[in-house]
Amino acid sequence: MPSAAERTRTLVQSTCSAVLLVPGVETALPEQLAPQARAVGPDGEVFLLFPADSPVVRAATHAQDDELPAVLEITDVAPVSVPNRIRGRAWLSGWLTCAPGIASEPGLMMLRLELGEASVDDLWGAGGVEPEAFAAAGVDPITAYETELLQHLDAGHSDQVQALCGLVGDRRLDGSGAVRRAVPLALDRFGLRVRFTGEQPFDARFDFPVPVRDITELRRAMHALFEAAAR
Repeated sequence: MPSAAERTRTLVQSTCSAVLLVPGVETALPEQLAPQARAVGPDGEVFLLFPADSPVVRAATHAQDDELPAVLEITDVAPVSVPNRIRGRAWLSGWLTCAPGIASEPGLMMLRLELGEASVDDLWGAGGVEPEAFAAAGVDPITAYETELLQHLDAGHSDQVQALCGLVGDRRLDGSGAVRRAVPLALDRFGLRVRFTGEQPFDARFDFPVPVRDITELRRAMHALFEAAAR
């Protein structure tokens, strides 16, 4: 399974929604706290792009040499319609400073979050992340394609996803005896996670024989999984 550091790094560099929580700007609107872009630097610092007149930029500017504590909260929501769509959250806390001269356009300001600690609570479980581990972690190579692929599976290949019920034995039926609906919930280099709905819904993971490294290997692994389910 991916480490807590890898999962956190993947969430930071994904398209998941995020807000930056800073003391003194609690009354700001949620959209004012959402960075327009985010990236991770070579030492594990997180760069966040905001309008230059945003409340968080003003707070960081006024703090100047003082250390301004901040928490970046990331929420991961499943890109398909499924009960309990929040798949996980991550929190990165540290110290915020302005990084002038980095923003690509006038009217924008890049902020730098020096990481103190991080944690993640997702479908894999909960765990803490040290700054050094976060800086060294890689990003799951499938994350850039996950949203499109899950939506494609759900809309265009629901029959093949539904066939995965055959791999969970008697659990394919809920308490009323009805066949559960199978919904693709998450996809990563290790495998596919499916949520089986109905009474007392549950998740099942279908692991690939080996982790995939790119979209070509992913397609082969998915074909093999669906062929196994069809037997």
